[in-house]
Amino acid sequence: MAGVSGCIKYSMFIFNFLFWLCGILILAVAIWIRVSKAGQEIFTNGDSGVNPYVAVNILIAVGATIMILGFLGCCGAVKESRCMLLLFFIGLLLILIVQVAAGILGASFKSEFEQILNGTLHENVKLLSGTDDNAKAFQKALSEFQEEFKCCGLVEGPADWGNNFQQYSKSCECSDASDSSCIVYDNKNVYKEPCISLIKDLAKKNIVIIIGIAFGLAVIEILGLVFSMVLYCQIGNK
Repeated sequence: MAGVSGCIKYSMFIFNFLFWLCGILILAVAIWIRVSKAGQEIFTNGDSGVNPYVAVNILIAVGATIMILGFLGCCGAVKESRCMLLLFFIGLLLILIVQVAAGILGASFKSEFEQILNGTLHENVKLLSGTDDNAKAFQKALSEFQEEFKCCGLVEGPADWGNNFQQYSKSCECSDASDSSCIVYDNKNVYKEPCISLIKDLAKKNIVIIIGIAFGLAVIEILGLVFSMVLYCQIGNK
C-alpha cells in the first residue's frame, strides 16, 4: 500500500497555518472596525433603520470560522486524521461557496451600498447642530476626521455645524489663508471641501482592500481543498 507523502503532509500543515493566520487577521480587522469609536460615530445610521455594520459582523463570524478550520486542517495533517481532514474539506468548501456568492451579491448591490452610505451621511448632518450626547459623540468623531483629512462639515461645508461651529472651528482651520482650498466663514479661515466625498473615498478604498484580501484567501482555500483531499485519499490507501 502507498504511504502518506511527507511533502503533501507538511505542505498541508503550512497552508493551513497560513489559513489560520488569515482568520486571525480578518477577525482582528473586523473587531477593530466594530469597536472603533470614530468608525461607529461616522457610520452610525441615525434614524435610517439600516445597520452598516452587518458586513463587519459577518466578517467576525467568518474570521472565527476560518481560525477553527485552520486548526482542524493543521491537526488533521499532523495526526493524519481522516475525520478532521474531511471536516476541514467540507467546511472550507462551504466557506468558498459562500465567499463567491457574497462577492457576486456585493458586485450586484454596489450601487445600493453607495446609496445607503450617502443617505446615512446626509441623515447625520443634523447631528452636527445638535446638543444631546449622541450628537456630541458624532461631532467629536467628525472633528477628528476634519483635522486629519483637511475638510469641514459633512455635506454643505462649515454651515453644517450651525451654532456649534465656533466650538469645533479649530479642526476646520486652514494654516494658509491664501490657499485656494480655504474660505472665510464666520471670521475663520476654514477648508471649503465638505467631508462627505472623503468619507466615500475612504469607504471605497477599504472595499478594494477587502476584495484583495478575499481574493488572496480564495487562492489559499483552493490549495487547502486540493491538499486536504490528496492527503485524505493517501491516508485511506495506507
